[in-house]
Amino acid sequence: MIRSVLTVSSGTLASRLLGFARDALTAALLGAGPVADAFLMAFQLINVIRRMLGEGALNAALVPAWMRLRDGSGPAAAAAFAGAVLGTVSAALIALSVIAAVAMPLLMMVLAPGFVGSESLQLAATNARLMLPYLAFAGPAAVMIGLLNARHRFAIPAFAPLIFNIALILVAAVLLLLHRDSHLAALVMATTVGAAGLLQLAALATPVRRDNLASPLRISFDAGMRDFARKAIPGMIANSGPQLLIVAGAIVASASPSAVAWLYFANRLIELPLGMVGVAVGTVLVPELSRAFTRNDTAALADAESRGLELAAGLALPATLGLIVLSEPIVRVLFEHGAFTAADTRATALALGCLALGLPAHILIKALSPAFFARGDTMTPLLATLKGISVAIVSAVALGWMFGAGGIAAAMALGAWSNAASLARSVTATFGFSIDAEARRRLPRIVLAALLMGGTLWLAARLLPIMAGGHTLLQAALLAILIAFGIAVYGLALLVLRVIDWHSMRTTLMRSGDLRP
Repeated sequence: MIRSVLTVSSGTLASRLLGFARDALTAALLGAGPVADAFLMAFQLINVIRRMLGEGALNAALVPAWMRLRDGSGPAAAAAFAGAVLGTVSAALIALSVIAAVAMPLLMMVLAPGFVGSESLQLAATNARLMLPYLAFAGPAAVMIGLLNARHRFAIPAFAPLIFNIALILVAAVLLLLHRDSHLAALVMATTVGAAGLLQLAALATPVRRDNLASPLRISFDAGMRDFARKAIPGMIANSGPQLLIVAGAIVASASPSAVAWLYFANRLIELPLGMVGVAVGTVLVPELSRAFTRNDTAALADAESRGLELAAGLALPATLGLIVLSEPIVRVLFEHGAFTAADTRATALALGCLALGLPAHILIKALSPAFFARGDTMTPLLATLKGISVAIVSAVALGWMFGAGGIAAAMALGAWSNAASLARSVTATFGFSIDAEARRRLPRIVLAALLMGGTLWLAARLLPIMAGGHTLLQAALLAILIAFGIAVYGLALLVLRVIDWHSMRTTLMRSGDLRP
């Protein structure tokens, strides 16, 4: 499991780092004004649908069904089912894109009521329409990712999203060099989104076609496809809790100038550990737990869930504390360039610190949901997600009125914890198993190690302040030193507290066949 998680995490890390470069260029191009709010609102809409389809979301319904057919009826039956899913999803998303293009102004009025009466509304609708072709490519790409994951081929799906970010980075860099105005830059960037999606789809299609994983390609509405849709749609919504929460926050924030941009850039920093840890653990756990359910192996179920929780906690807690302690210097180094001002940095850093409070909850959700997905139950995670979103919206209205963007970010964190608590209760009531003795020994020590790291990092940040007036490279170097110091302190604490054994871990990771393409 660790080897597979590292494969997915490595690809996600590379994609997120490129995403930061993309967002830094976007901030320099557009700043945090009306044009940026409009572009980022449109991009969030497309991005949420992309995340609903990808990042393990379709795994929830596709992987268990595909594995049951392969084991019960053979590879040909599994490939026929996959071909039907691929063709039907592609056709449905093409139709959805056409409908959304026609209804986009109305849709933007619902998603961004604060834009009504301003230029941002039309700008957001235009940008979103230019991005819509991406949806036609995101659906089949997500199905292909699920098929490759089902065969434990995690590397290609993990690294394919790099193509999307590389394309946008190249275009943004050219626009900066040409000094194009922000309105034109936003339109060109929006157009590039669809082209980038096509390139990503082409990279995934090669191994799927070579291994004949989905054939023949067809559109189907038979009983098997209807059953898949009944499970897939709730699973996609449930697996997109973090993105839906930030959209809910953006709806409330649209009435405040620049608040949509502040929340977007803060959330991008949350997505790095969430993608590396939460999505990776969730992606790997679904096939692990599906095998255990097929064999009715309760010991394997408890072991997989316990190891998943240990990995999630061991990586989420230090990331949370690090983002809170270093929120302002991180935002300054990454985004305070061009049109992005010092005031934008302070507001974004406040939102980042509040959003980070919900990061452990988001990763806990990613670790608990696969237990339901593996047995074909997507409704329980869906209900927990909807409950969390409801809590977030109600809280955001009150906290946003009192504290602005920071209050809305805190409401998003509260909604995440509501979702996680509801899901944890359902896991206990449904499965009746709890974490094993080894996890009960390790988890409190992981918490202690993270607290030691957080406290030490806070003291180090006071002794080695990253001043706003310094050169960007100097600020980046000081920030890198602090991050490396925090990682070293945390690793040492894990060793001293005997949470990990370096020799055993190195032996495990170096076994042959650890990373398969």
